[in-house]
Amino acid sequence: MQHSQTHLRSRPVSAGHLRAFEAVARHLNFRAASEEMALTQSAVSRQIQSLEEEIGVPLFLRHTRAVELTSAGAQLLLAVQQSLPRIDGAVRQIRQSAGRKSVAITTFASFASMWLIPRLEAFQRDNPDIDIRIDASDMAVDLDVADVDLALRYGPPSSMPAGAIRLFGETLTPVASPWLIKSSPSISKPSDIAHFTLIEAGDAHRTHLEWLTWRRWFEVHALSRTQPKRWLYFNYAYQMVQAALTGQGVVLARSSLISDSLASGDLIEVLPQQRMDSPMAYWLLGGPRSTMRPEVQAFSDWLQAQAATTRQTIGEGKDPDLEDLD
Repeated sequence: MQHSQTHLRSRPVSAGHLRAFEAVARHLNFRAASEEMALTQSAVSRQIQSLEEEIGVPLFLRHTRAVELTSAGAQLLLAVQQSLPRIDGAVRQIRQSAGRKSVAITTFASFASMWLIPRLEAFQRDNPDIDIRIDASDMAVDLDVADVDLALRYGPPSSMPAGAIRLFGETLTPVASPWLIKSSPSISKPSDIAHFTLIEAGDAHRTHLEWLTWRRWFEVHALSRTQPKRWLYFNYAYQMVQAALTGQGVVLARSSLISDSLASGDLIEVLPQQRMDSPMAYWLLGGPRSTMRPEVQAFSDWLQAQAATTRQTIGEGKDPDLEDLD
């Protein structure tokens, strides 16, 4: 088969012959590939020839008793081996979920780990016929185009679109594990915090979350020049709380995300009278194409009921002016 630059094409190749190519490339044998695919050897050979003509370069070197990949064939095989399993996996998932009720939620990783996932078992127990998919990412998705039904967001009221439902707000409070407090100098006033390792987000000072920092807490308490025993930095809120749970220091935590740990006694507020208000709140947004489905409405109602419990736990009353940004 002769090939030249005139045979090269700019349009994408059809995908029909790629499975035959992958089988031959894996076995380096047309007979073995044809047996695997339940086709005749000549049918597989014709598919490979059509693919080579469509691409414009040979993919195999054909010897008397064997074949070997050309450099172009090796390049294509790498792409095919990465793509076909992903396609097969997507098809399996589509087939399995066909006809099933499902709800897809997008939220940020710390909220999923610390608030949503620990509560999901109750919803699944009461709604065994509804599948749940959680996409935990710190990148906000566009609900108008994304394949999600509900979004759980974090931000001030001014940043939320019309129709966003306020779930709960937050305060910031220093917390630590009970045994760390028992084995360390007592904390009776804000300046005593300096005797401990302080846990903080490593990038908080470079982002819009500066009000979550110890520096702001110190400034509020007229301790702007205070330096702690040492610093311990993490990327995510759930990592910071995990470090506090294991006694590695004191964290300025978001009350709404640690309400369960406070209720169980796994964490304690070291200065409960020194809580600091946050301008942020947690919100529920519905996708424009999915909010009318019964399963989505059921999950939305459940989320709002769970949020009411959290508001009660953190001592936050109803705020009708912020419940719904219409």
